[in-house]
Amino acid sequence: MDAPDPDFAAAVRAAVLTMPAAAHLGFAFASVTPGEVELVLAVRPEHTQHDGFVAGSVLGALADFAGGSAAGTLLPAGWVCMTTDYTVKILAPAKGATVVARGRVLEAGRTTTVAAADVVAVDGGEETFCATALVTMRNLRVG
Repeated sequence: MDAPDPDFAAAVRAAVLTMPAAAHLGFAFASVTPGEVELVLAVRPEHTQHDGFVAGSVLGALADFAGGSAAGTLLPAGWVCMTTDYTVKILAPAKGATVVARGRVLEAGRTTTVAAADVVAVDGGEETFCATALVTMRNLRVG
C-alpha cells in the first residue's frame, strides 16, 4: 500500500498522541507503516480489573485506536478519520506487562476505511492472542 501523504507516520502519531483519551491510557507506537501500525500499552493497575486482567473496555479502546491509526496512514494530508463503528471479540484474558494491538487496513476508500486489529498480551516475552476487532472509519477533510 502506498501512503499519499509522505509525512503519514508523523501525522498519525501526532493525531493520536495528542488525543486526551490516548494520552490518558498511555498508548505508544512501536511501528507505523502504510496501512499498518503497532500500538503498545504498558499495563498499569488502573487498566485492570480486580483479578489483574486488562479490562475489556481498555482492550476495545486499544483496538479502536490501532485500527483507526492504520486507516490514518493511508489518508492524504489534511484528512483525518473518525470511528463510526467497531466490534471487539475478546478471545482470552489479557494479562501481562504490555498489551499490543496490530492494526491493518482491509479496505481503504475515499470516505470510509475498514480496518482490523489483533490484540495480544505480552508476559515474559510470550504472546497470548486475546482479542480481535473490526473498525470502520469515516474519512474527513479538515480545515
